[in-house]
Amino acid sequence: MEVNLRIAGQAMKADLEAPLDISIPLRFDGVGPNCFYAPLPESSPVRAGDFVGSTAEGGLLNFKNVKLNPHGNGTHTECVGHIAKEPYFLGDCLKRFHFSARLISLYPRKQDNGDRVVERDQLAELLRPGEVKAVVLRTLPNDAQKLERSYSGTNPPYLAAEAAQLLVDYGVDHLLLDLPSVDREEDGGALSAHRAFWQYPYDTREHATITEMIYVPDEIKDGLYLLQHQITSMVLDASPSKPTLYRLIDSN
Repeated sequence: MEVNLRIAGQAMKADLEAPLDISIPLRFDGVGPNCFYAPLPESSPVRAGDFVGSTAEGGLLNFKNVKLNPHGNGTHTECVGHIAKEPYFLGDCLKRFHFSARLISLYPRKQDNGDRVVERDQLAELLRPGEVKAVVLRTLPNDAQKLERSYSGTNPPYLAAEAAQLLVDYGVDHLLLDLPSVDREEDGGALSAHRAFWQYPYDTREHATITEMIYVPDEIKDGLYLLQHQITSMVLDASPSKPTLYRLIDSN
């Protein structure tokens, strides 16, 4: 099945029969990425009298409780409610789920203090103003360890506030990246890239989202895609998510 769309004035087709999942599955066996010292997800069967919600334990069906931290466990999408004093919920902010997207890859630039930072000029070299509504950022080097890395206490790469501002200037409403946060792990509470991207609190972009801890395999090449956002209907500032890309072809 194909759908027609226009990106930057160009007629394109998306192949919906070939989805490219760029999320990291939430696992409950002690394996998976985590950050900011959040515990790994947990799953346990409901127990009530003689009832046990586990077929492995002799129950009639699987009926389990789940415990997780959306921000700390795997791929998640968040809205401005993540940093706002006011209550913003992802389900109220994200009302559309399909967007034009460009996938880009780059090496965060090493700073004098040892930090690795994605800077404004790096994004400006790879993006065009007004071209797409979503940017998918794959940091290099890219390896499968991103599927289970513990980022806590490692000072992972992050975005400069000026880089986040460039995305706003270019009309990008949705940022997806394979890092645990757009900001430095310990920044004294500045949250400068979050604030710049959401323009909070003075000109808040309620509709904009950030998706962190994705994984884009090497076989998915840089370029234009159709992005589908998939989230759960949780009344929170964030949700575990399953962003999916679809390849585009010129329909002319």
